[in-house]
Amino acid sequence: MPERHCAITRTEDCTVRIAGPSAGPTFTRAVLEVAGAVLAWPAPDPTGLPAAEIHDVGQAQQWLWAVYGERTAAAVDTVASGAPAAGLTLPEQPTPLAEAAARLALGHWAARWWPTSHLDGIPALEPNLLGLEMAALSHECQQLLDASGELEGLELLEEHLAALDPLIRWRQSATPPRQLDRALRLIDDAADKAGLDGEALRRLRSALERDHRPTAMPFDLAELRVRQQEFALAAGDLRTANGRVIARGSGTNDWCRYPPGFVDAAEEAVSWTAYALGAGRRIEVEVVADIAAPVGGVHLAAEVHVDGSPPSRVPLARRDDVWTGRADLDIPASTTPSVEVGILLPGFDPGPGSDDRAAREAVRALARHRLSVAAAPHNSVAAHPDPFLAEIAAAAAMEEDF
Repeated sequence: MPERHCAITRTEDCTVRIAGPSAGPTFTRAVLEVAGAVLAWPAPDPTGLPAAEIHDVGQAQQWLWAVYGERTAAAVDTVASGAPAAGLTLPEQPTPLAEAAARLALGHWAARWWPTSHLDGIPALEPNLLGLEMAALSHECQQLLDASGELEGLELLEEHLAALDPLIRWRQSATPPRQLDRALRLIDDAADKAGLDGEALRRLRSALERDHRPTAMPFDLAELRVRQQEFALAAGDLRTANGRVIARGSGTNDWCRYPPGFVDAAEEAVSWTAYALGAGRRIEVEVVADIAAPVGGVHLAAEVHVDGSPPSRVPLARRDDVWTGRADLDIPASTTPSVEVGILLPGFDPGPGSDDRAAREAVRALARHRLSVAAAPHNSVAAHPDPFLAEIAAAAAMEEDF
């Protein structure tokens, strides 16, 4: 069995680290909070053992041996007690618990960082489907989780029960995906142990008890999707009357500066135009909205730098399929401004990071690859990791919606 070297170290604040693949931008990492630690995998390939930052070794001992093996669990305990850093070789083949944890971490990544884009042709993942599968995975990973993690899994189950009936019908069809039956059994077991009840859960239990073979009955994957409002792409109506265009360009679409579901993930989603209005100057910003973007009550902002000056904020409002806003520019009328525009949600924004366009493109490539695998799950028996149920539904929607 192939092995790899792993370093176990202790920091000044007594955190014990198990080294893993080198870290990239936040949106390239699949992260999972577990009892006493945080685990992280590279999202493009979450198939090996994770890196770990362990802040409570006592809590972590309930799962360390089941993820990394007994030698690593013992080494973590020794290093935590003040012994020198340890070097170990770990098997490349992850344990079943490590595989389930990686899949759950990737589900959390998809819920936060999936690059939904009408412009790029990457469809959204149906949140009810993803939420139910994550609830199933949370139950499968309960050895890893503390009380708050287990509660989060039950909340996911209760929140996304609307997707349960179509999943039951999908299981009874001619071509259910191989991961569906296990996911439904985990959901049933989680609900039973938590004392949850309801019509949908009773129908699930009845279907699982019958355990009949799939029938030849066809199943329309459109049943799995909640129809989103049509994307009209009506950008362009904001133009200022009688203004002379003096500059225009694209802004930076930094995914880390706003929550998921606000902005189309394409690089060209952010655009701006500077106008001359007599002696005055004005900038207008347009940002293509994500299909699920809030209609009212929450407002993005554009951060505008002109000729290297400190940034100013331009409030943006949602109008149809775009966020739009305008502001006057304080620049001499005789100059053509050098303008930089970024998008953020005030109060959420962690601040601008390094503009890693290549990393964002790698995430888009990952999404397209996973959708291509999901488009033919029955012809991809060896595919690993399996596509999520939400990815299978999204792949089926691509021909129809794109």
